[in-house]
Amino acid sequence: MKRKDYISWDEYFMGIALLTAMRSKDDSSQVGACIVSPENKILSLGYNGMPIGCNDDDMPWEREGDPLDTKYMYVCHAELNAILNSAHSNLTGARVYVTLFPCNECAKAIIQSGIKEIIYYSDKYHDEPSSMASRRLFNMTGVKYRAYHPSGRELTLTV
Repeated sequence: MKRKDYISWDEYFMGIALLTAMRSKDDSSQVGACIVSPENKILSLGYNGMPIGCNDDDMPWEREGDPLDTKYMYVCHAELNAILNSAHSNLTGARVYVTLFPCNECAKAIIQSGIKEIIYYSDKYHDEPSSMASRRLFNMTGVKYRAYHPSGRELTLTV
């Protein structure tokens, strides 16, 4: 008889997004993304970090100060990294599991890539203009978005 307490696809892919976020070197915000095909195959992963070729130790990670001395001018967000890292040229119809609701810049990339659904873990910037613009863009283009809801059950593994 097969076991009945296995995790859902949402739990599986959000778990991978959370694990991917742990690769981020950002001291204040670690974000991960996992892009999945309609057939539940992982197409790409990404986390927030500096562009390839930029030494993390030489880049600013501060949140405040002169804009050129903060991380915001340089960091690539998890969703954008996942899109750019994908070996698949066609992401049409895919879903993205992301640990933080996408900003407006990532929303544009998500829409342009053909991703049709966002499942997000946190929406801590819900009332910020960038999140409001994202929702507006998603609503205009028919991209679905929903909060992730864990099952709340204890997970066990027999080895």
